[in-house]
Amino acid sequence: MYWELPKDEHCVYEALSAIADERITLNENRDGAKCISTSKGKFYTISYDSQTKSIMSNDNMAYYNSRISYPIIAFLMLWGEIEYGDWILNDLKGIYWKQINQKFKNDFMKAVDFVLVDLDKQGKDIELIKKEIERIYKQVRNLKLEMLGEKTFPPQAY
Repeated sequence: MYWELPKDEHCVYEALSAIADERITLNENRDGAKCISTSKGKFYTISYDSQTKSIMSNDNMAYYNSRISYPIIAFLMLWGEIEYGDWILNDLKGIYWKQINQKFKNDFMKAVDFVLVDLDKQGKDIELIKKEIERIYKQVRNLKLEMLGEKTFPPQAY
């Protein structure tokens, strides 16, 4: 069974923030990782089989929607499967996505727009950021990842 693609670029922003905030760590064998949530109240476990391009994560998006999620994308970025310009990490550091997503009732692209307005006020090059996100999102849309084993229920915390 294959993972469905994300609906929008939001997951790329969150994946980059997880990397920027050092909330995702590859395990010693590089066949998995732990990703701490934005709220830091829970962590997700990612497992990967590079031979079969199979992956599993126990985050909400993966479990409930069978979609490639931000922890999966962050893992694949660190693993080297998805290329990204590390210059963007500083721009996306310290963004509390959980709170922002809730503020916009999980309308994820409204949350992204909110963040981009804030970054623009900080003098960041929004057009350059958007171009890099689109370049990464294009790579994500080209992924054909199988599910690795059975889904695992997500952690229950904030």
